Amino acid sequence: MAKSDYFKRTNLFWMVSVTFAVGYFSCIVFAPELIPFQQLGGFGSFCKHLVDNYAGVMYKGKKGIDSSATRFLWFFQTFLFGFASLGLLLKYDPEHPKRR
Repeated sequence: MAKSDYFKRTNLFWMVSVTFAVGYFSCIVFAPELIPFQQLGGFGSFCKHLVDNYAGVMYKGKKGIDSSATRFLWFFQTFLFGFASLGLLLKYDPEHPKRR
């Protein structure tokens, strides 16, 4: 591996957390019958409320994102999760070759 090549895997905590959250919320949108809401306590009640009352907002079909507010929320979410990897990039301090 060359010294100029730098790649470091993000923290396992973030990888597992984000993967689990995306999978969970995908199930809520596309297959809510698979989620045992009653066994998840208050969080399950909240998710069940979202499914029952806001299904049209959570799942827009094949229309895509046509709302500016929704686009902003997607950008904001991506921005926040990007910090998990950005922290590693900010810590990176390559050794610069000495110039003569």
